[in-house]
Amino acid sequence: MGRKKKQQHKQSQEKSSTAGENQPDSSKSVGDCTSGENWDEFLNEIGSDDSSESYAEWPQLESLLTEQLSSPSLLLPDTAGEAPPAVQAAEMAILVPKCGKSELSEHLYDAGFTNITNLDFSKVAIAHMLRRNLSERPMMKWRVMDITRIQFEDKTIDAIIDNGGLDALMVPELGSGLGRRYLSEVKRLLKPGGKYICLTLAESRVSDILFSMFRFGWKMSLHTISKELQTLMVVIEKDICASIHEISVMDEYSVESHGNQVCELYNALERERKFQSEYCSGCDVLYSLKDLKLGAKGNLKELEEGRRINLILGEPEGSKFYKGVLIDAQQNSGPFLYHIAVLPVPHIRVDDWIFSSEEGQKNLIANSKASRLLIILLDSSNSCVPKELIQKYLTPLVRRLAPRECDDSDTFPFMHINDGTYQREVVHQVTSALAGTIVVDEAIYLDLDQYDEDLDLVSDHRDLIFRRLTFERSANMVQSEALLAGQIEGKKVKKGKQRSYCRPSRSYGKVDHNYLVRPYHNVIISGLMLISLHLKGSSSTECMFETVVIGIGAGLLPMFMKNWIPNLNIEVVELDQVVLDVAKEHFGFKEDEKLRVRITDGIQFVRDKADSGAEGESTSKLDILIVDKDAPNLSSALICPAADFVEESFLQNAKNSLSEEGLFIIRLASRSPAATTAVYSTLKKVFGKSLLYLKLDDDVNEVIFALKNESPITEEDLSKACDELERSLELVTRKWGKRVIKASKLIQPLR
Repeated sequence: MGRKKKQQHKQSQEKSSTAGENQPDSSKSVGDCTSGENWDEFLNEIGSDDSSESYAEWPQLESLLTEQLSSPSLLLPDTAGEAPPAVQAAEMAILVPKCGKSELSEHLYDAGFTNITNLDFSKVAIAHMLRRNLSERPMMKWRVMDITRIQFEDKTIDAIIDNGGLDALMVPELGSGLGRRYLSEVKRLLKPGGKYICLTLAESRVSDILFSMFRFGWKMSLHTISKELQTLMVVIEKDICASIHEISVMDEYSVESHGNQVCELYNALERERKFQSEYCSGCDVLYSLKDLKLGAKGNLKELEEGRRINLILGEPEGSKFYKGVLIDAQQNSGPFLYHIAVLPVPHIRVDDWIFSSEEGQKNLIANSKASRLLIILLDSSNSCVPKELIQKYLTPLVRRLAPRECDDSDTFPFMHINDGTYQREVVHQVTSALAGTIVVDEAIYLDLDQYDEDLDLVSDHRDLIFRRLTFERSANMVQSEALLAGQIEGKKVKKGKQRSYCRPSRSYGKVDHNYLVRPYHNVIISGLMLISLHLKGSSSTECMFETVVIGIGAGLLPMFMKNWIPNLNIEVVELDQVVLDVAKEHFGFKEDEKLRVRITDGIQFVRDKADSGAEGESTSKLDILIVDKDAPNLSSALICPAADFVEESFLQNAKNSLSEEGLFIIRLASRSPAATTAVYSTLKKVFGKSLLYLKLDDDVNEVIFALKNESPITEEDLSKACDELERSLELVTRKWGKRVIKASKLIQPLR
């Protein structure tokens, strides 16, 4: 720098330092810039020669900014197998909102980006900049315009460069309204693949609105520009559909360089990533109603067999929106009662296989009686909203998704998921290190039709109370339930009238161990008595059967077995001491010389039992081995048992642990035909043709019986055994004998 320029620079610095009190308060003025008059006043005060940059100088921006503008979008589809070409600098339509008196546009123009339109609602700024650039930059355009109401056509801009404009609109006193309106304009104006490049201080109110409004269908990256001014560059690229992209942080931030700003930013990032993780589990593309209206997945007015769409209902940038799955039924699954039906799924159930997997969702629509089903997957932000409000908000949105056959006067059902309880009261809750939260409750059911036939045998009183065991880790699915004995008598209530909950007193609230609520438990008893006692006979000393049950639950099955099949020596294998304690305290489970419990791992127990015979030990083998243990969660197609219990290695050990005429019983619950077929295949590989089964009416549960002796069992053999079983139960006065006989006649070979 020459002597004259040095003197001028020194004088400029002195003038700046001495005139500090006369300069406008820029931080205050930024807060006032939502008013055009205040903004004009501020620009007049700083004078026409002041073009200082509040966020970053050109040398700090040049490399990264021009690189972002010049690089082609990676979100656009390939053309003829090649990536789409980059837009030439001179052809790129660039918008600079709230330009003020910044030189940023001038530097960009000089770098070859000549198609620039600058906006500001200050006539002072626009007039000044127009005079300054008219001759040197004739292609540059200047417009007086409110950036929250930009008067340009949709999808006409390649890049929008925001030099602090969003920060200026996010005035705490005015809330986020102006900022949201401005960003809505940004989203409207950008072409697919276009970029919104925002220079910001990224205060929490700004980062929160950026993350929420550019959540679906935008790819975002963060870059450090000026550590001195704590400026960040946020680059947001428009996708062609509503995909969710992980936010990229391109630089290391530190408290030393950015102070509290970095803490606020990381907190906002953490919140957004947590939100995204809920929505990115299992699906990559989420379509908005706008996408679908534009034909992103075909014509929604027409039904398309098997069509399945992941979508967002509502405004993704707002607080009210829902993730959903739209499915069209197969025509051969009709006739249909509804053109469209809605199924809201509680937050704690969204990961269940039946709701989260494609196969499970197809099962849902096949049973919905609807030609189109909309599954709404509630998340933590809307799980506590009353059903009525959810239905009111979704109804007009769902109507826009209805097929052509559904006119405006048609109604559509909102289905609800519940366990059919009329009243419910929690009586005990405990936390286990292995099982998580365990709940014991007592419930009255709204509909007892599934129990009517059996409950008529037990009691004439229809307001029966059931005690239930639930593990929260299994999405509150009831693991065990028992009928309470000696309940307080009350008035019979006719169907349709309200019933009152009569909590039995302590002396009358005992569990009835002579009645098995779960139908599959009755099937297990039927098969056990039919096969071991009457088909194969006993090989154990003094006609006692060494029996092991893996999984105690509430202890109802082993207690019934002890009471009514006296020639069983029963050992229950349970991994969790807390579950055993609950069974004893709240379900009346009791140990004695014929019913014992071993706290250990069931798979290891069976492995040790299988190995004992191989080593020539005299330890007795098992005559009966029963596996009745639900899977720890419902994200798999297999509800029962846990996957480890149908692995070939376990089944082989189970077979080796049995005596020569031993019986293996396993409950299988699956909503997937493919999963069921895989289990069948493994069982046949291990046990050959000695397999029997009974599938229950619920189409989910079945009980499989496998004999170690692989000689095939004919239907004639089964018929003779059923006759013998029926004769042996003639003297049984309890009505459960009829249920056993009935179920035994339905057991058949598994081919």
